[in-house]
Amino acid sequence: MTTATPRWFTSSYSNNGGACVEVAANLAASHGIVPIRDSKAPAGPVLTVPAGAFAAFVAAVKG
Repeated sequence: MTTATPRWFTSSYSNNGGACVEVAANLAASHGIVPIRDSKAPAGPVLTVPAGAFAAFVAAVKG
């Protein structure tokens, strides 16, 4: 991924029995990416998406 340390965050709306994702939005400004992982498998694979694509996804979900 990068040399920066991701600070993982789970939404407060994710109180649904563990079927959640975590994001590390702290890398968006400095590296232009948003890592995403399964909260049930924190040592598992990480999907890294461009910050703009993640922002568009969030905007679409809110809309």
